[in-house]
Amino acid sequence: MDEHIGHFLTFLSVEKGASGNTVSAYRNDLQQFDAFLSGVHSNGKAREWEKLERDAIVEYLLALRKKNYAEATVARKVAAIKSFFQYLHAEGTIRRNPAESLESPRVGRSLPKPLSVTEVDELLEQPLKRNTPEAKRDRAMLELLYATGLRVTELVSLDVDDINMSGPYVRCMGKGSKERTIPIHEQAAAAVAEYLNDGRAQLVKNRRESALFVNRRGERLTRQGFWLILKQYAKEANIATPVTPHTLRHSFATHMLRGGMNLRHVQELLGHANISTTQVYTQIANEHVRQVYEKAHPRAR
Repeated sequence: MDEHIGHFLTFLSVEKGASGNTVSAYRNDLQQFDAFLSGVHSNGKAREWEKLERDAIVEYLLALRKKNYAEATVARKVAAIKSFFQYLHAEGTIRRNPAESLESPRVGRSLPKPLSVTEVDELLEQPLKRNTPEAKRDRAMLELLYATGLRVTELVSLDVDDINMSGPYVRCMGKGSKERTIPIHEQAAAAVAEYLNDGRAQLVKNRRESALFVNRRGERLTRQGFWLILKQYAKEANIATPVTPHTLRHSFATHMLRGGMNLRHVQELLGHANISTTQVYTQIANEHVRQVYEKAHPRAR
């Protein structure tokens, strides 16, 4: 890896507090960019970023479009390149920023698709059909996600000490290393308590394991592991709506707003830095209200 890219990634992680997923995505994007430059503009020497012209960056973006990359993917790669050159310029590595006037593709923000309350109920009932340690774990995870709006990365990063059953509440570390405390309602707390009392002890092999949710080997469950579990339960529940690891977070936010919760409160629970991110869910909630009204008053259409 180019040393300047390596230093930039360290800067993102240590100084900016970027998430592991963001750093990984930027690493892939910048390595792809560097590989393209090596193939097209190679001179057999170490990369001289100071001499790179804007035309070389444009040439790379045109190559991406020829490969039919989605606009959202291209926009992310442009963001990575712009951030990298801003860093090089700020550090004094380059005297001018060739990406300064680079424009990102305009990407229409698609609205997340939440589950209906009925679909959520069906999903949450699936683990109850089994009486195994894994089923108790799965029910606790699904109930906790829907009760708190946690990101999946936050969920699998939880340690046992992050759960306070006397509150009850959960403490998590979100994006930018920002900690937040989220109350847990009775049903979710009961599911977590059952897992802690009857499920986790049968799965954990090492008493020193701190992870709250573990796999069959007794190790911390991964995002990919959770994704496979969720897909299987969604299939068993015959849910037609596409289900992703973020679906229960979307559903939590939408249902809270439909129920009348204050937008600022939802923002705090979700851990959004900007309220504009949370406002996306008000569009979904308002659309739902409109559909219900039109169904009850067909002549109003």
